[in-house]
Amino acid sequence: MSAPQQPADVPVIAIDGPSGTGKGTIAGALARRLGWHLLDSGALYRCLGLAAERSGIDLDDGDALGALAARTTVRFDGERVLLDGEDVGDEIRTAEAGPRASRVAVHPQVRDALLSWQRAAARPPGLIADGRDMGSTVFPDAALKIYLDASPEERAKRRYKQLIDKGIDANLHDLVKTLRERDALDRGRRHSPLTVAEGAFVIDSTALPIDQVLECVIDAVRRALPAIDVGTRDVSPH
Repeated sequence: MSAPQQPADVPVIAIDGPSGTGKGTIAGALARRLGWHLLDSGALYRCLGLAAERSGIDLDDGDALGALAARTTVRFDGERVLLDGEDVGDEIRTAEAGPRASRVAVHPQVRDALLSWQRAAARPPGLIADGRDMGSTVFPDAALKIYLDASPEERAKRRYKQLIDKGIDANLHDLVKTLRERDALDRGRRHSPLTVAEGAFVIDSTALPIDQVLECVIDAVRRALPAIDVGTRDVSPH
């Protein structure tokens, strides 16, 4: 059976890029601004990595992980992420969760199992899709493709601050190393690698405050989708 296609009548804005570039924050703020649905695809892979760890499944076993993905339920309820009904929002945001997600994401069995779920998230009035391959693979016909980037050092600083603010111990040097390794894994995988999708609007956020990045994204939406009312509601990212 061929993979399901993106609904033709539902506009999608795909926001891709490596970890720590502010994709999630920007995607959430933009979804609130437009009143659209939000897909946090990274949370799916983080949840699957957590489920695999709990089940004792080898992260290199693509067949077992694909089967696990097919029977696992992930649901978003506001700020909460529910894995088989359990709120795992904090557990999937640890320093270990990201590398686990990248390891399970290399397997085509996993990505195929999650593709239908991701495309089904495109519902009226529209969808903001946040991930690594949203514009290149999941929603190749997206109305607007955005690629957020930033240096590993800057991304590590942001992650370090997030962890410290949550009372979680972190080492900045280790975070830089982990991000570089994760970037290599995400870009080097054979199936749906992290890449700049054709026609994507690239924003380097290394030296930009998050509110300025949001304004750049909103400007891109205005140009690409002039019929969409971007509104004037204050949805400043935080």
